[in-house]
Amino acid sequence: MKVVHLVSCRGWSSDVYWAAQMCREMERAGHEATLICPTGSEKRVMARARAAGVPRIETMTLRTGLRPTSDARDLRALGARLPAVDIIHVHRSKEHWLAALANRRSKSPRPLVRTRHIVQAIRPHTLNRWLYSRATDLVVTVSEAIRRQCVGAGLAPANRVVTLPGGADGERFRPAGAGTLHAELGVAEGVPIVGLVSGFRAMKGHAIVLDAAEELARSGRPFHLAFVGQGAFEPLMRERASRAGLSDRVSFVGFADDPARWVGALDIALYPPLESDGMSRALFEYLASGRAVIASRVGAAAEVIRDGETALLVPGGDAPELARALERLLDDPALRHRLGQAAAALARERFTGARVAERLLEHYRDLAARR
Repeated sequence: MKVVHLVSCRGWSSDVYWAAQMCREMERAGHEATLICPTGSEKRVMARARAAGVPRIETMTLRTGLRPTSDARDLRALGARLPAVDIIHVHRSKEHWLAALANRRSKSPRPLVRTRHIVQAIRPHTLNRWLYSRATDLVVTVSEAIRRQCVGAGLAPANRVVTLPGGADGERFRPAGAGTLHAELGVAEGVPIVGLVSGFRAMKGHAIVLDAAEELARSGRPFHLAFVGQGAFEPLMRERASRAGLSDRVSFVGFADDPARWVGALDIALYPPLESDGMSRALFEYLASGRAVIASRVGAAAEVIRDGETALLVPGGDAPELARALERLLDDPALRHRLGQAAAALARERFTGARVAERLLEHYRDLAARR
């Protein structure tokens, strides 16, 4: 099949990660998938997509807001491209409208698929009713909660809204023999490393992790906490760790060029958002790497994890419960091993990029056959 994914993101968001992953996996399966990104996004988007394994990348203007001149140019480019593709797949409102209008004007309209990546209600006004109900052939959501939201808004019938959660790159994130980060972090061998791989944003739960770590430190248990990522809240978290007397137990690693290396070396991986963050990329990377995971009972985590079987679930924002779950895993290496094995098996069965792409291709084929 020939598929085009349009993403108007100008930064490396979950939207473009999901689209890039699907393009890569479809190419691996022998299909032709092109990722179209905004002009001017070479450093922040396209370079990272290439590094993630996407071979076909092109550009369109894709400027946010109403831009009559550049929008007309993009519409002409899309219209010229439609006869040569089987499916057009969009990820944000800008490209959704452009693709819908290009189809409307074309003698060769193509099935239009929209992925909803965020937990945010769609306003059911007249234009959105046309866009989702009449102009769009299939809506894909990355969690059941987002699917229920779309269906509940009455903008698309339930049989045209499907859930396809995220997935990790099964070739990069896998339960190979874990390396060690102890020397790099200046930590004694044998001390369990607990890690959170995430950008520093308020809803990602770093503050809750520090609260739980402070409680653990008082218990005298050996552990070391590694924050892998960067963001505006990092200085605040550094200050908070220092005030809590945790400086010798916490490392701020910064941006990691090879996150798979860090994930694969964690004894316990944390996914502690305060609320659903949509695709939950890090969670699926933890699972694919065979880590023992503690996750907030929100969004995709609540839907895909069986508490005590494939990971441990705790209420989002509850530091005492997170501390108790950490105590349980720190005290029981056998449980960590068992959860890690179950996590890896779950990911291989359902949550690698290849598995998600297989299910998406089934929908593509059905749409192309009906069209």
